[in-house]
Amino acid sequence: MITVIIPALNEERTIGKVVQFVKKMQSVDEIIVVDDKSIDDTVQVAKDAGASVITSTKVGKGASMRDGFLVSKNEILVFLDGDIENYPPETIEKLTAPVMKDEADLVKATFEREAGRVTELVAKPLLSLLFTQINHFAQPLAA
Repeated sequence: MITVIIPALNEERTIGKVVQFVKKMQSVDEIIVVDDKSIDDTVQVAKDAGASVITSTKVGKGASMRDGFLVSKNEILVFLDGDIENYPPETIEKLTAPVMKDEADLVKATFEREAGRVTELVAKPLLSLLFTQINHFAQPLAA
């Protein structure tokens, strides 16, 4: 089975929708929202939607991800953002299938976006020159 970990900070508007999306997945038997000390109703909305909620031990998304990992019960973990309202229906399946088939140890989603001038004119060309071995990677979805 799969654990979905959702780091969240002041996501009362969207966290319930994300948890409800995850609850539709039969392969998921654990949903953990890791609250980063929100000052809105994120915690209550997540609980009302059916997630287990813990409070992060430190401020920051990385710490929240770690805290969720430490309390999770499954070997396969999916990290989702708590502020995305329109995940495609096959998101969790696409993220976990390569791991379940032993084709990958880690899968990271990507997205398309318009990049700014500094990114397009400086950062991407410089990274392409200095780190040619990573040219095939796409823009990651969140951090």
